[in-house]
Amino acid sequence: MKIFAASLVLAFTGMIMAATPPEQASAPRKSPEFVFNMQDGRQLLLSSLRGKAVAIAFMFTTCPHCQATCPLLAGIQKEYAAKGVQFVACVIDEGAKDGLANFNKNYVRGAFPVGWSTTDSAKEYMRIPAGKNFYVPMMSFVDRKGNIVAQYDGNTDFMEGDKEKNIRAELDKILGVPAASAAKSAARTAMTKKP
Repeated sequence: MKIFAASLVLAFTGMIMAATPPEQASAPRKSPEFVFNMQDGRQLLLSSLRGKAVAIAFMFTTCPHCQATCPLLAGIQKEYAAKGVQFVACVIDEGAKDGLANFNKNYVRGAFPVGWSTTDSAKEYMRIPAGKNFYVPMMSFVDRKGNIVAQYDGNTDFMEGDKEKNIRAELDKILGVPAASAAKSAARTAMTKKP
């Protein structure tokens, strides 16, 4: 009877885990090391950014959604850099290494570091199970202590809705900015943008 009860508990737990989206099931957690292979041949280690709030965007060089997201991230990076935030992009498609220079030149434009890695490395970092589909851009948010506090697949409401508002809210949470102050800041930013 005890074995049967234990089997039922395990089966029920497995059903809950299967129903929980990976981005919710796997954060918060300690961030593993991640290596960004840079255009100039050096490597940027995620651990070298400890002490900063880090927003990682995993992208494909050929993805229109990824390309369109880069200027948005660049604007937020410019505003939040003084607050200790660092954006880093990592292109992970099959031609990432060869397409990195053009991707950086045309979309990132040097606003933040962008490197390349493999799809498998990104899936392992994001804890995406083997065989599960994923959508880019994917984002992971790492706090100043090196913990992944949130992550989002490209087809979630977070990435398909008001990305700018959602990214700012996630960063403000990491930075400990009260929601009322964050809303006022977002309103000021919206008023100062050029049409």
